[in-house]
Amino acid sequence: MAFNLSGAVTGATVPGFTSPTYTVTADIAPTTSGKQWAVTALGGTQASVDLNSVSKPFTVTFTRPTTLRTLPQANPITGLVKSFPMNTYKVITRKGVLPLANQANKVARIYTVIEVPAGADVTEPEDLKAMVSAHIGCLSNQSSGIADTILTGVM
Repeated sequence: MAFNLSGAVTGATVPGFTSPTYTVTADIAPTTSGKQWAVTALGGTQASVDLNSVSKPFTVTFTRPTTLRTLPQANPITGLVKSFPMNTYKVITRKGVLPLANQANKVARIYTVIEVPAGADVTEPEDLKAMVSAHIGCLSNQSSGIADTILTGVM
């Protein structure tokens, strides 16, 4: 199934939020090789959190390479492939925040970058699935710790 958010997305556990959900609506991505959603409603307890707006965006964008790379031919003498091109995918979450009272809003960002060597999608799909599963599982498992660290600077 392709990356396609719809309806309410359940948020991960973080301190001070109770059962957070985010209702997303399809938006226009900043690139033609991407999809974007804007957060248009909140659920659960999330005091003082703003929805998407022009001055304080709250969006999730998924992009893929504009041109997907394929595996080049192996050297006919050695049988080796000299270099493996990478297909790079990104998930970017943007949230407008106010860094200080009476100042302009700024945009905070989270980037997850996924680099896949061309050809691995065919020869090792299960390993790629495991990589994604472990990465997202670790982020979800540590969501409270990550939130605490970006607020306190303490790991």
